[in-house]
Amino acid sequence: MGDVVYVSKSRVERRQGPLRIAHLPGESRPVIYSVHGSIAEHYKVDPAKLKESHSSTIDYVISATAG
Repeated sequence: MGDVVYVSKSRVERRQGPLRIAHLPGESRPVIYSVHGSIAEHYKVDPAKLKESHSSTIDYVISATAG
């Protein structure tokens, strides 16, 4: 096995419900994660109680994989 070439140092804050704020290397501003639409429904989050919707973590994973 090769040497470790990179260790990501990130920090995630849980705010309220599904809202998360991620502080990621290479980003000057925090990245906001939450839920939306059918993902909110799946997790039984009332969309009316979401102050604002944001992409979910799975949206970022799929985007990174597809890129």
